[in-house]
Amino acid sequence: MAEGEPILRIENVTKQFGKLSAVNDVSLDIVDGEFFTIVGPSGSGKTTLLRMLAGLDKPSVGDVILRGKRVNDVPANKRPTCMVFQSLALFNHRTVGQNIEFSLKMRGVSRAARRERCMELMNVVRLQEDYYAKGVTKCSGGERQRVALARALASDPDIMFFDEPLSAIDYQLRKLLEVELKDLHRETGKTFVYITHSLEEAMVMSDRIGIMQAGCLIQIGSPDEIYTQPLNKFVSEFMGEVNTLPVKAGANGKFDCADLGTQLAGPASANGSDSGYLVIRPESMRFLDDPAEADNHVKGSLFNEYAMGSRVQYHVRAGTQMLVVEKLREQAYKGQINDDVMIGWDVKDSVLVSD
Repeated sequence: MAEGEPILRIENVTKQFGKLSAVNDVSLDIVDGEFFTIVGPSGSGKTTLLRMLAGLDKPSVGDVILRGKRVNDVPANKRPTCMVFQSLALFNHRTVGQNIEFSLKMRGVSRAARRERCMELMNVVRLQEDYYAKGVTKCSGGERQRVALARALASDPDIMFFDEPLSAIDYQLRKLLEVELKDLHRETGKTFVYITHSLEEAMVMSDRIGIMQAGCLIQIGSPDEIYTQPLNKFVSEFMGEVNTLPVKAGANGKFDCADLGTQLAGPASANGSDSGYLVIRPESMRFLDDPAEADNHVKGSLFNEYAMGSRVQYHVRAGTQMLVVEKLREQAYKGQINDDVMIGWDVKDSVLVSD
């Protein structure tokens, strides 16, 4: 359980569609005020889990508990929550102001009070006042996202759910909105529950991340915990580009790595296994002049390099593996493609994981 008082809890929740278990025996506490992101590939169950949390679907088994009360049978529109959909679901025949004010109008709030609240929210989501009378169909993709956020905030929900709202937006705008969403979370202090298949979105915005695989929530932790201490091979590879080396216990307390034709020093397994995969992030790899400069060293050939703005990524062919090394531009390798190189890493920068 995370620290703090859980605002939302699910206990042993399963959702079945016929013989298919889309979500299988999942338990989770979401803390009041946190930004919690559920990440997983298509078909992992993350959207089904979100819909049960939001009250759009009922669990086949298990309970959804909101502020200490079981709410399995409480519909979404009767809960202090709201959803921002991937499609945004804006009213295209209405103006920006009419969209934002819709829930307030349904509650009988006066026109003057609605407009005042709308202007406050437009300022929060960085929409200019003259957008109030603008048709939403005349807004850009990013502006429509901001309208959807303001409309969701208008009902003053305790929890905001997000169903991959940035997936259809171009890269540059998406990066801007990721920062704005995190800032909005900080400003409002509300609980955000977000789903995405994007590592970058999850890492940038979240307080905690939950990884879904085949209907199960297999690991929960901070972005740093999941990135540096993945539970298994699936998590390590899903959470970003990584060097994954199959190993078996060998002599002298080291691991045999057939792919590299050598022995490697590695950390102890968390579950006591004597085989698995050594995981080393590209930024933990470095070019060596002498084997003594690192706990492990591998000789290979520089296959290619890729400029990535402030960083440079290198692919080094060693044995049957293509190893990835990533350095800041100012630490860039000074040689040429096809150079014979030596790369290495320290034991503390590796993790031993299972399948």
